[in-house]
Amino acid sequence: MATGGSALESELSIATPAGGTVLRAQLSPVEFALFSEFGVRRNLQAEQVLFRRGDLGSSMFIIVSGTVSLDFGAGLAPKPMGCNDFFGELGLLIERHPRSCDARANCDSVLLEITHENFHRLIDQDPAMVVFFLRRTLSRVVSSEQRLISQLSRRNHELETALGNLYSANHELHHTRELVYSDDLTGLSNRRALTAYLQKSHRSGHRPQGLLLLDCDDFKGLNDSYGHLAGDHALQCFGRILASVTGKDDIACRLGGDEFCVLLMKADAESLPRTAEFVLEAMRHLIAYPGAAVGACSLSVGMVLIDQDHHWNDAYSRADQALYMAKRAGGNRAQWFQEESVDLESFGADHVQRD
Repeated sequence: MATGGSALESELSIATPAGGTVLRAQLSPVEFALFSEFGVRRNLQAEQVLFRRGDLGSSMFIIVSGTVSLDFGAGLAPKPMGCNDFFGELGLLIERHPRSCDARANCDSVLLEITHENFHRLIDQDPAMVVFFLRRTLSRVVSSEQRLISQLSRRNHELETALGNLYSANHELHHTRELVYSDDLTGLSNRRALTAYLQKSHRSGHRPQGLLLLDCDDFKGLNDSYGHLAGDHALQCFGRILASVTGKDDIACRLGGDEFCVLLMKADAESLPRTAEFVLEAMRHLIAYPGAAVGACSLSVGMVLIDQDHHWNDAYSRADQALYMAKRAGGNRAQWFQEESVDLESFGADHVQRD
């Protein structure tokens, strides 16, 4: 029996790409004849589903004619089964066992169903043949499960690699965006970011209401007296102060050199000068160096409330003129844009001008 079993086992084995062998899920002619005596005939039409993954099963199926595809999911290719092939055998060994795949007929097919009850009758008929079948089946099931685990592990590794690459690409994209839209020295937005902000607010219809245009007074003198590192430090402090007064819908931007601007979504004649005064006062206390007077790097600020019906260039031009007026008045102050039709008292000018 051992010799015959080995020969039959060899006949029902197939070579693998790795050089090993896998037992085929196929009955020998002798086994098929024996199982046919106890099988119940099942006719399936093309595309008919025999069972689905997760269904509880207590029977095995043998294909008499036609083909059936077993779909294990998880992105694995469906496994085709043909004549004399069998599947669902774990239902015989473990009653009411959850099916591990979907079984669907590819064409009109004829199957034999071996129920749990009939399998015990088959054991009584030819126990030696059934023992050999079970030994071969268990070996094949273990081998199949190992291959499935290996495939799933490999696929999981591929997914982890893909996710890692996606994370790296996203991180690089975010970093690149920061480089494109951020000022290297202060970390504030740059002109490019300001343009994008204005375009976005124009499209959405939610436009900023207040504009501060800020410039350091005698920044060249600071650099000449204390060196460029001191000047850079002053600009970085300036940047942190501006960042502290902006919300998620606002923007603080370094336009270049020692010129900055702040756009506020919500601003009025009272809140805008308060913000400007806060920035001025913070700079007066923060920027001081050994041997220098407090406020060695003071600021001039031009303020405007933005007319929603006018172009951004109009608001910027008015803020620039207000900034020039603040500098001409001695600096270290905030100044509203002035024109003949504007009542400075109504805008709170006395609150922010310093003589």
